[in-house]
Amino acid sequence: MGNTTHRTPAADVKAAIAAERRELAAVLDGLSPEQWNAPSLCAGWRVREVAAHMTTGFRYSLARTVRELIRARGSLHRMTDHCARADAAAHSTRELAAFLGDHAEHPWKPPVGGIEAALGHDVVHGLDITVALGLGRRVPEDRVRILLNTVDARTLKFFGADVDGVELRATDLDWSFGTGTPLSGAAQDLLLLAFGRRLPPGHLHGEPADRFLTPKV
Repeated sequence: MGNTTHRTPAADVKAAIAAERRELAAVLDGLSPEQWNAPSLCAGWRVREVAAHMTTGFRYSLARTVRELIRARGSLHRMTDHCARADAAAHSTRELAAFLGDHAEHPWKPPVGGIEAALGHDVVHGLDITVALGLGRRVPEDRVRILLNTVDARTLKFFGADVDGVELRATDLDWSFGTGTPLSGAAQDLLLLAFGRRLPPGHLHGEPADRFLTPKV
């Protein structure tokens, strides 16, 4: 099954967001200095830059966000990159972890995508960290299902995910998407593909797997 019209009640999504933030804050709080400085799945960002970026929406006022966007000459990508690097340098790892847990109930949402996009922001960036570090964290199934229900052609285009000619097949729940050569993996790993990520070896299985591996350094 691919995308459906099923919508999870907003209250349930908000509860999932709060739980995800608290759990990720605990994960971050337990990382070593070496892990904080390790590469994430976000190209060019270490774990500390991802953690800083995850909490920008909680910490920046609208006025500051506008100023940063003007400074970046209207480029959202340049703005988020600059802010993540600056904040990662300005705050301790303890502070970066606390920013997430202390704002578990914060109502921030991305400019597009609604409340589900806020959950996606937390889950996917959390996986950017835990998968890159090989921590083996499993996102609870209910949260993954909420996000899988948002995957469609627009999602793929927005995140630059090229899965043309590939059928994604989850091995741990009843979900598939697309048509073509089968590519299987855990649902949370396929979710990362839909959000434009590449994965370390061993997460994906099937003929197209090499196409979605993280580049060798």
